[in-house]
Amino acid sequence: MTMVASRAQESQLLSWVRIPGGRFLMGSFDFYAEEAPQHERSVEPFEMAATPTTNDEFAAFVADTGYVTVAERPLSESDFPHLGAARRAPGSLVFAPTDGPVDLRDWQQWWTWTPGAQWRHPLGPLSDLVGRGSHPVVQVAYADARAYAEWAGARLPTEAEHEFAAAGGAVPGPYVWGRDRDPAGVVMANTWHGRFPYLNAGANGWVGTSPVDSFPANGYGLFDAIGNVWEWTSDLFTPSHAGRGGEEVAHGAGTLSRVIKGGSHLCAPEYCLKYRPAARSPQQEDSATSHIGFRCVRPAR
Repeated sequence: MTMVASRAQESQLLSWVRIPGGRFLMGSFDFYAEEAPQHERSVEPFEMAATPTTNDEFAAFVADTGYVTVAERPLSESDFPHLGAARRAPGSLVFAPTDGPVDLRDWQQWWTWTPGAQWRHPLGPLSDLVGRGSHPVVQVAYADARAYAEWAGARLPTEAEHEFAAAGGAVPGPYVWGRDRDPAGVVMANTWHGRFPYLNAGANGWVGTSPVDSFPANGYGLFDAIGNVWEWTSDLFTPSHAGRGGEEVAHGAGTLSRVIKGGSHLCAPEYCLKYRPAARSPQQEDSATSHIGFRCVRPAR
């Protein structure tokens, strides 16, 4: 029988890695406009969970608290008056490969709103978590990630903390491990291998998420800080680093977007070259998808 961890126990059960802190060059001039300008930043020492939060770890939180995730709740009629009751039913976005090449400017070609999709059923109501306890939890919105972190006596990382930690003490060139995505044929992270969004040979055989320790750790001992799943941060998204403290990005019914970092198993060179520490993307706070998870941080001890 699996024992349910209390809040204090969960914090102790997580494997923590000390990140030394320091000054670094954040962002990049070389890839996407939102990553610029590159600038000097500093972070204080902190501790970060060695892996993204897993399905088993999130299940312990839900069992202890009875928490209901955003994807398990119906959409608000007042926020979405244009949608009928059926379209406001609980659900979330699920990736589905296309039959062949499509216009990569239209994300709706491969993302499908799926009623019944949630963290227990990440690919839709007929899917489950059998054999996936050590995979990262997905279908979690920002509020869900924050609730888990608070329960575990931790918090979500800032964008700067995540970028600094993901580099593992190296100067990215542009990848954490150097210039080549798969140096000498070695797959270093769970990213898309093939032709997006219709042909994926998998990363070391994994198509979709993978167990959180399946690929090499970085220089700090962090697993999956790049690839596997995008990770929520606590920072609100701005269109560039120059916009920090300026205009924040909002969507829909005034929903703000947070920065997600690290890239995922859906990142491909021709579409989403974002499995780099400097890469950043916006994600609406109330959205859950099959390729976004999170990990926790806490003060250095």
